[in-house]
Amino acid sequence: MRRNGEPDRIVVIGGGISGLSSAFYLLREAKRRGRDVRVTIVEAMDRVGGKINTLRRDGFVIERGPDSFLARKKPIIDLAMDLGIEQQLTGTNPAAKKTYILHRRKLHPMPQGLVLGIPTEIAPFAKTGLLSFGAKMRAMLDFVMPARAAEGDESLGSFLSRRLGPEVMERVAEPLLAGIYAGDLSKLSLQATFPQFGAAERKHGSLIRGMRANRGKTPAIAANASELPSSARTPFLTFKGGLATMVGELERALTGYEVEFRLGTKVEGIEKVEDGAKGQEQGAYRVMLDGGVTIEADGVVITTPAFHAASLLEPYVKVDAIRAVNYVSVANVVMAFDKASLGGYQFDGSGFVIPRSEGTTITACTWTSSKWLHSSPDDKVLLRCYVGRAGDEAVVDLPDAQLKEAVRADVRSIMGITAEPLFTEITRLHHSMPQYPVGHLERTAQLRAEMAKALPGVWVTGAAFDGVGLPDCIRQGKQAAVSLLDGLEG
Repeated sequence: MRRNGEPDRIVVIGGGISGLSSAFYLLREAKRRGRDVRVTIVEAMDRVGGKINTLRRDGFVIERGPDSFLARKKPIIDLAMDLGIEQQLTGTNPAAKKTYILHRRKLHPMPQGLVLGIPTEIAPFAKTGLLSFGAKMRAMLDFVMPARAAEGDESLGSFLSRRLGPEVMERVAEPLLAGIYAGDLSKLSLQATFPQFGAAERKHGSLIRGMRANRGKTPAIAANASELPSSARTPFLTFKGGLATMVGELERALTGYEVEFRLGTKVEGIEKVEDGAKGQEQGAYRVMLDGGVTIEADGVVITTPAFHAASLLEPYVKVDAIRAVNYVSVANVVMAFDKASLGGYQFDGSGFVIPRSEGTTITACTWTSSKWLHSSPDDKVLLRCYVGRAGDEAVVDLPDAQLKEAVRADVRSIMGITAEPLFTEITRLHHSMPQYPVGHLERTAQLRAEMAKALPGVWVTGAAFDGVGLPDCIRQGKQAAVSLLDGLEG
């Protein structure tokens, strides 16, 4: 309840996309409801945006964190429209649709009709050189194999191996799907990562049949295409000036709402104020910052990584659900080249992914200047190589010179590129990729039920809970805003 007509004081912990979205929609929704809200965003780094980090250099637009998002996921399109920046959206190069998978040091085009690693067209799948004849026949058993009788969650790896066989899982599905989480498919939750796979099996009795039936039903664009620029009609989108465009606009919008930003500040704890102690100046909680500073709050939104959220919540609720979410460290190595120095190499696609069995340092390579035409001058080439995944994280902390040489050795071996880069940018993202364990959704629901009783007015959200993609984080931020306001209104 509001304190004697005073504004509700909300503290948002974390200034990444989840925190910024929470704050933005808190203020918009409060205004719609006629409720006065004051928001403070506390962020440990000296900037907002979290993993979103766009570098503009020498005519290049370089993403040091995520580089795009799925256009079919509506929350991020809605946010772009709410911010008035939808005309800055842009899609992938229509001439760069091809993606390759490395097998025995040779790049094989991904078979036509492959959807999230699942074959939906049999003829191209039968012709691919990625798989043995036996593996192709094993995958076809999916059409006659009965659906799993047991209900409940299972690992993504066990599900794919059961339906399509281990070779398809390891050589095709794993390099494509694990790239999203940098994870080990044998430990990732099916329900928390790709629940549509399980739904396809249950409804159609076959994963292939189900994915084929759903392929034409999923819209490529989440919003009315007529409201977007013509270049933004592809399955993946970004902004012409990089994803930092969205962060900058959010920051400007929040400044307009007179949001207080406390950057370079860590939250050390949350203290619940006893009912009898609440007064005119006191809220339901005290948020304790480093340096002994405290902020009174009527509501709190926690959007930090799971391991930090757990330390804040542990005095009040069981935090096994978020302690179980491990994080993987990754890095990306971006190299710029003069196009003329590459000997006419044909970048006829968006890049390639690499199965674990290949033993390379890099896990994937995006041909950025081919995939995103806005990212590079016409006479230059931009490549982005990825390193680090579950079980192989030590490479992330190699010294710069050693990491650069290991990446260049793979590029020479796979693509035959020996030219010296114009420059190289290394970005290390430590403990950045949350891994959803089997049973994650059920445990998260239990945690939130406990919090509703023990910590009314406190909401926990972000990439550690209900989706790691940018649209998922924005959706969760908006849900947190509505839930928190509902709670304040009693």
